[in-house]
Formats: sequence, C-alpha cells, structure tokens
Amino acid sequence: MRGRTIMTWLWRPASPKRTLRRPDVRAIDMPDRTVFRSLANVGIAGNACLKRITSAPNATDTAVIRAFAGIPALLEQAPALIFCGRTLDCECLLGPIDHPFHVSIRGGRIIDLTPAPVLMRTWRFSYRASPAAWAEYWQPAPRPGWHDLLALTKREEATLEGDLHPFMTHLQYFKDVLALPRLQHSVVPA
Repeated sequence: MRGRTIMTWLWRPASPKRTLRRPDVRAIDMPDRTVFRSLANVGIAGNACLKRITSAPNATDTAVIRAFAGIPALLEQAPALIFCGRTLDCECLLGPIDHPFHVSIRGGRIIDLTPAPVLMRTWRFSYRASPAAWAEYWQPAPRPGWHDLLALTKREEATLEGDLHPFMTHLQYFKDVLALPRLQHSVVPA
C-alpha cells in the first residue's frame, strides 16, 4: 500500500495550474506522405522556424555565407580587435541557421572556419540567425531591433545555445567580430 501511495504522489501535479504534459506530436501533410515532428524539435519559433530551415537558398543566403567566409580576413586587418579577444580560446558554431560554420578561435584569432556539418565536432556555444536577420544586421545603419546580437535573439530571429560563459565574457568581442562585414557596405543585399 505504501508503494502505491508514493507512485500516486509522484505522478500527481504539484498544483491544479501545473500539469504534467506529454510531448505534443503534430502531423505535417506533404503531397505523397505525412511527416511527424515533435514540437520540442521545432523550437521556439514553431512553424516559422521550420519554414526558414527548409527554404531554398537565394541571393541573400549566398551573400551571407560569402560574408561569413570573409570574416577571418577582415579580423586579421583589425589588430585592436584581436588584442581584445587575446584570452579567448573556444570552439563555436556561428552563422546562418541553414549553413552554420564551425569556428575555432585561439588568442582572439579565427584559426579555422569550416562550413557545417562536420561529423563529431564539438562546440561550446552556438549563435545562429536567419539570413534576413544577418542582412539587416550588416546594414551600415541597422534599424532598431536589428542592430545588436541580443536584440536579434529577443526578436526570435536568432538562437543562442550551449555554454554561454565564453560568449558572455567576450560579448563585445563577438559583437565586433560579427559586425565586421558591416564595414563593407554592399556585402549583403537588403
């Protein structure tokens, strides 16, 4: 009897307002089959995130990928910025949601920038945003809400995941490094 009481107590909700929920599974109809996805895999943005992930690449996507590939060269031209990140050593995942880059930073320098996916490669944190968000962020004078990395996260145009300690301790460094393509005015079409 006592074991049964404990089991009942474990599965009872803490209050009438808080209930235990099962994973919600939805069906997405496609012309030839039905695909099931758990809502936990969809993320915060829901269906909008799915549409962004599965969209076909266009000119903006290509320009954003090209701009990210050019960030190490732009960083080498900014010795003051390298000096600001001199204590930073980390592996991270940065870039567009569809085509992120594995970035290795040692002593403030980007020593490796590899397009994902790379099998079994670890990273401490990830900062990914939609290509439209990067295009707006890299404008010479971005609009309010598109001007800062954390503002993009608040707008749910970007995601920040993983161990945030290296990102937050070197926040100004990452803001300045990821804003380097802004200096080239015509890098990404609006």
